[in-house]
Amino acid sequence: MRNFPLAASLLLALSPLAFTTALAAQDAPAAEATTQAPAPVWAFEDSDVPVDTGYTFGQLPNGMRYIIRQNATPAGTALVRMRIDSGALEETDTERGLSHYLEHMAFNGSKGIPEGEMIKLLEREGLAFGADTNASTGFDNITYMLNLPRNDEALLGTALMLMRETASELTISQDAVERERGVILAERRDRAGFQQRNFEDNVAFLAPEARYGDRIPIGTLEVLEGATADQIRALYQRTYRPSNTVLVLVGDFPVEVVEAAIRTRFSDWAPAPAPAEPEAGPIDVTRKGITDIHLDPALSESVTISRLAPWRDEPDTIANRKAAFLRGVGYAIINRRLARLTRSADAPFRGASFGSGDIFEEARITSLSVSSVDGEWKKGVLAATREVNQALTYGFTQAEVDEQLANIRTSLENGVKSADTRSNAVFAGAALALASDERVPTTPEWQLAEFERVAPEMTPQALWQAVTADAAPLADPLIRFEGRTAPEGGEAALRMAFAEGMAQPITAPVDKGPLAFGYTDFGPAGTVVSDTVEPRLGLRQIRFANGVRLTLKKTDVRKDRIAFSFALDGGNLMNTKEAPLRTYLAGSLEAGGLGKHSRDELTTMLAGRSVAFGLGRGIDAFTASAVTTPRDLTLQMQVMAALITDPGYRPEAVEQFRKGIENFYKTLDSTPGRALAAAQGGIIHENDPRFALQPKEAFFALDFQQLRDVIGDRLASGAIEIALVGDLDEAEAIAAVASTFGALPAREAEFNPRDEARVVTFTAERGQRVLTHKGEPDQALLHWVWPTTDDSDLAESMRLNLLARIVRLELTDRLREKLGQAYSPSAASDTSDDYPGFGTFTISTSVAVDQVEPSREALKQLVADLRQAPLDADIIERARKPYFEAYNNYLKDLGGWLALAADAQSDPAELDDYFNAPGIMGAITPEDIHQMALKYLVPEGAVEFVVVPEASVAAE
Repeated sequence: MRNFPLAASLLLALSPLAFTTALAAQDAPAAEATTQAPAPVWAFEDSDVPVDTGYTFGQLPNGMRYIIRQNATPAGTALVRMRIDSGALEETDTERGLSHYLEHMAFNGSKGIPEGEMIKLLEREGLAFGADTNASTGFDNITYMLNLPRNDEALLGTALMLMRETASELTISQDAVERERGVILAERRDRAGFQQRNFEDNVAFLAPEARYGDRIPIGTLEVLEGATADQIRALYQRTYRPSNTVLVLVGDFPVEVVEAAIRTRFSDWAPAPAPAEPEAGPIDVTRKGITDIHLDPALSESVTISRLAPWRDEPDTIANRKAAFLRGVGYAIINRRLARLTRSADAPFRGASFGSGDIFEEARITSLSVSSVDGEWKKGVLAATREVNQALTYGFTQAEVDEQLANIRTSLENGVKSADTRSNAVFAGAALALASDERVPTTPEWQLAEFERVAPEMTPQALWQAVTADAAPLADPLIRFEGRTAPEGGEAALRMAFAEGMAQPITAPVDKGPLAFGYTDFGPAGTVVSDTVEPRLGLRQIRFANGVRLTLKKTDVRKDRIAFSFALDGGNLMNTKEAPLRTYLAGSLEAGGLGKHSRDELTTMLAGRSVAFGLGRGIDAFTASAVTTPRDLTLQMQVMAALITDPGYRPEAVEQFRKGIENFYKTLDSTPGRALAAAQGGIIHENDPRFALQPKEAFFALDFQQLRDVIGDRLASGAIEIALVGDLDEAEAIAAVASTFGALPAREAEFNPRDEARVVTFTAERGQRVLTHKGEPDQALLHWVWPTTDDSDLAESMRLNLLARIVRLELTDRLREKLGQAYSPSAASDTSDDYPGFGTFTISTSVAVDQVEPSREALKQLVADLRQAPLDADIIERARKPYFEAYNNYLKDLGGWLALAADAQSDPAELDDYFNAPGIMGAITPEDIHQMALKYLVPEGAVEFVVVPEASVAAE
């Protein structure tokens, strides 16, 4: 099945790197003789696109296909994916939701694995449920996923055994179906809400007769409540067939070992024909001139202007890739223009996009989508319509084309340089794209060569012609409004606004020529005054004469990639009870650009460079982190140094920030989770303004002058710590930092302790707090929070962490599997590194409103059991084993190295913790966990949040 599972409500704005989507293979032409050539097994057999020969493609005699790729990034790990090429579209009217139900049943017992043992078996192997063991159901497929933390053949055998059991050996007993029903209904309940209603309304508007609108994978209440084992088994037997299955295995195993194991496990699966490909439509592509207004209190304002067109069967060929590439670059230029408007003074909209794409294999859709501040929809429609009309009428400039091609060329060149350390996920994704969309996997080298072959033809005229030929003309379009309040003038006003926008005067764009980056000289390069090597991890620790600290680690886990982190003294600890939002706008500095360049100019200047720009707020520092390349490391350091020495402070950045405030406040109680997030901080911290949500007027009052007054001295003299890890030349890396941050005036030697700001309290008022939300009438949330401690005692912190892992397992077993009251209960321990003596332990679960009390009792019983006696060793090992596997793989990618290097000089004790952690975790006993529960999970010591619908409280 080749359906592209695109929700029709989503606009497909093609990225400049997208060549094509939803590609269909061509049937071989019939021979004149009585026999017909066999159908191709893989799409590349009928394509001139050269397939990446690093994959091994195979098919068993029973029809099951497989794709194998040996890869060692991260080393010693693997991914297993099994794709069943049928999903919700395959269901009959009486089966709606059963494909997803069947996915759940795969974890509920088979002929070889007793019910309830599959997840436990994987946990004992170090795979965490959810993170490493998962599955998903879409319109046209069900995919099972296992992430293997080790490459030993025994674990490979276990993984393939589990996939084989899932393929045809599920027992699907009626008792198991009954037990899982509550979980399915809980998941359906949790997913319901304004976004789901909005999607369904949009499908009904665009394609009222389409089958996919009636086949939402979560299903219907009527079917789910009455589903039987016989019904689910019938669907199972009809769709789970070898000829309907692709198995993908990517990782650090020899191909011959994997291929032999697949043949051993799956060859006895009885062959059967795959089901016929179901229809997703019909979609009336002549539908036009209709308007829809969909209102919901939780929806921000948006207008989408669309036209449908016939679907095009475009097999994955070199010619079709070229055509898709041409139009993709053209669409990207139009979206670049729209993005420029969002960054302008008095921006007409919050965001806008324009593009075309497929709705399954039934239709194409061209859409202009405009998101605006409430009440400003017309302003947005006028501006966006004019911009798109201008582009489609007059085309593009050479400078616009050059910017897009520079970005694409750099991305492809970077791909070639890092090809040898592509991740397992990259290869698995490409393999699944072949299985689902018949997209031929190719090498980075071929992609770059093909780009360079086609690039000379990427003229403004050619791109304009490609877009105008592809986009459905927006004449007499479908117009859909969504928001909280109906547009003034209703449907007629929407259509008049579009007509008015199209009638606005337009002119050909002007090519402004190239811009030069204005921050390359920060003064004489800094002098290194200290250069030592941390012996255990080989971290090179450098201090410049001006006080800037730099930590380096050369590693080849990712070729041609350098990860960096940056920390500048300050952060949230600068906020006070009197001024709790003092540093809030620091995150908007990026939108203000630099003194010499606006943010939009920077986008153009940095085209084709692997450079990040921006600053975030940590608790004790202003921070940044990203990944660059050796070629762009100096520029990356220049950009970051320019941001702290000459931030733009442009007012349009504050305007952009303010455009989101009203929407944020109008959705504070739209779901149980949002209502909890809005209230929890103030309650836990006894209304400390630094942690409590402030009135929206306080956010509107923020401006850059106030921010400059607060953080100006931090930007000028605050302590700085930088870490660089990856495929770097140490001398060049030191020189890049020396010429930028090392060249700045003297910095403070240490991060300020701000001891007074680190004093926080946990409320003395424990017990139940009832909060209300305005979301779905059957949704409730239980969230319990206990005070614990900080992370100064590593052993205590790790015991609490393991306790949280154990509680998650118990919650899953009790609330999900046994009671069927919750879909995804959770537990977490957070021992603070920043606030002495402060930490929290939380248990959280979404439940039905009528199950609040039974669920509370179940939680209370769990806490009582944890406090009554030590648990058995098996559950502790199942909680502990994934930790060890994660630890063993921690330094197999740049993220782990960067985390250790980031504050290796300012907080060297964290390195000690890294080395001490495994021994401490391994020594934790059941009695230790019991003592943690006795010490911290005091029944009357928690704040028990209960979030229920507003209507249910009013009715009492």
